[in-house]
Amino acid sequence: MTFVPPSTVPRPPGEPGARRAALRGLLALAGAPWLVACSDQPAFHGIDLTGADYAQGFDLPDQNGQRRTLADFRGKVVVVFFGYTQCPDVCPTSLGELAEAKRLLGADGERLQGIFISVDPERDTPEVMRAYMASFDPSFLALRASPEELPALAKAFKVYYRKVEGPTPTSYTMDHSAGSYVYDTHGRLRLYHRYGSGAQALASDVRRLLREAG
Repeated sequence: MTFVPPSTVPRPPGEPGARRAALRGLLALAGAPWLVACSDQPAFHGIDLTGADYAQGFDLPDQNGQRRTLADFRGKVVVVFFGYTQCPDVCPTSLGELAEAKRLLGADGERLQGIFISVDPERDTPEVMRAYMASFDPSFLALRASPEELPALAKAFKVYYRKVEGPTPTSYTMDHSAGSYVYDTHGRLRLYHRYGSGAQALASDVRRLLREAG
């Protein structure tokens, strides 16, 4: 919905001077800088988080034991998703869409880095995560915080997770946030993609961020 400053809202037609006020309002809107920006560039499909002060980064080991930070991926668009390897639907769907977005980008797909961060460090060992990521894309990385580190990391990313007990000690599930954070080629947080947004929407936004980088 277009934002209209109160001072430019036309008065009701029956009020004296309404036509002049309406004309002034339209002229003011025509020159408004925010409308020029909107017409110059279409909106992202994801939620624009540019300038947000959370989800600023990580320093965690990947499935191969190498510590990773956002700085490792300069020049790439990074998509970060929190989940767990035994997730029955949301996680495989999201990672599958991420792999499909990479395919849709063609040659630019090499400039997209998928990052999966586990909310189930008890069961998601490096071996388990290695096999899991290989089923989606060999370039995707899975990161694991220790059980002690995970609460602070989740808070820093505004990510929700909760253990839901099952019939046996090892058959529990995890409730968790289901969206993805998208970072530009300089490691700056730019977008949030809701679960189910689709590979086409994600690929379009990644392509736009890559164009920004030149």
